[in-house]
Amino acid sequence: MSAKTAEFTKEEVEKHNKAGDLWIIVDSKVYDVSRFAAMHPGGLSVLTDEEVAGQDATEAFFSLHRYEVLQRPQYARLQIGVIPGESQVVKPKAIGALSDVPYAEPTWLTSGYHSPYYTDNHRKFQVAIRKFVEEVILPDAQAREEDGKRPSQHVFDEMAKLNIIAMRLGPGKHLQGRQLMGGLVKAEEFDPFHELIMAQEIARCNARGYTDGLGGGTCIGLPPVINFGKPEIRDKVVDDVFSGKKFVCLAISEAFAGSDVAGLKCFAKKSEDGKHWIVNGTKKWITNGAFSDYFTVGCRTEKGMVVLLIERQEGVETKLIKTSYSTAAGTAFITFENVKVPVENTLGPDGKGLHVILSNFNHERCVSCPVEASRLIMILIHFEAGAWRALQSRGKGRLSKSASNG
Repeated sequence: MSAKTAEFTKEEVEKHNKAGDLWIIVDSKVYDVSRFAAMHPGGLSVLTDEEVAGQDATEAFFSLHRYEVLQRPQYARLQIGVIPGESQVVKPKAIGALSDVPYAEPTWLTSGYHSPYYTDNHRKFQVAIRKFVEEVILPDAQAREEDGKRPSQHVFDEMAKLNIIAMRLGPGKHLQGRQLMGGLVKAEEFDPFHELIMAQEIARCNARGYTDGLGGGTCIGLPPVINFGKPEIRDKVVDDVFSGKKFVCLAISEAFAGSDVAGLKCFAKKSEDGKHWIVNGTKKWITNGAFSDYFTVGCRTEKGMVVLLIERQEGVETKLIKTSYSTAAGTAFITFENVKVPVENTLGPDGKGLHVILSNFNHERCVSCPVEASRLIMILIHFEAGAWRALQSRGKGRLSKSASNG
């Protein structure tokens, strides 16, 4: 008999009810939390409470936590056995399944509601994206939010196989000739609602820094290259980025010119032979900047403003900076010191840089809004789901149906 299936009676568990020797029961499983108790985020007193220590703490646990907490390795290993004659009641939802927590899903996915904007193809796409997110992205998201490292390369590789990286830029010519989600969606039929579904499903990871690290820079840094870059430059960069092998970011904000795009101080000057731009200056709060290979950079020139595509090279220094969310986003402070940029890397005309930058803003905001809204909704759902489970259990002694997170 393994430690996971060792059997303990409730009377045996009840004997372990004090600090240093502390067991609890959660949904028929016995956990030894003696060593963990002092590290409990809510403090030791939560676990030594007389209604928890040595007792069946199922209701107390699910009034505060989702089931998925018990699946994390650091907590799953605390299980030492089971209660004989009892079986697990609270179970995780199947991968890709819809949640039954009230208001946990968009109304167009909820029974009894209808939306004229979503087709059967949108529904099939949603199922495929959610399955991919839960199988490939979510485990990495939780791990990287913990250690602050950028998203793992294997996630980008898997996204590239299905052209998810390309789809995150929304509908457009960049999708032509590409097989989307294994052929589930035709390139010419991919619309803003497919993009919205993708943004909302990825946001369900509830890992804001990580999801920005998963291509936030690509969504805003690559469109100027596609729309204003010379064909040979554009095609090379697009292939590099859509393959998941290289990364791009948008470098506009500066310490002295955050929202004031017209006030940029990073300066680009033509070389004497006219073949290169020489760039000097700094950029700050640049998403994905810490690990990007390409930088779409707004610069001031003698004619006004220009946008340049700068490759990582000598003179380009990136420094990871800590922001209010995880460093998995790769937010950086960038220094350009006498960086030579071929004039072929100019995106749009010199003096029209502001037009290039502003042309990018509409889609940038469209990308940001559903992600931010979904994140707020997910936080509320996680809170409400615990209350809903606790409400179910009252008067019944134990939870009586399968529960799923929002």
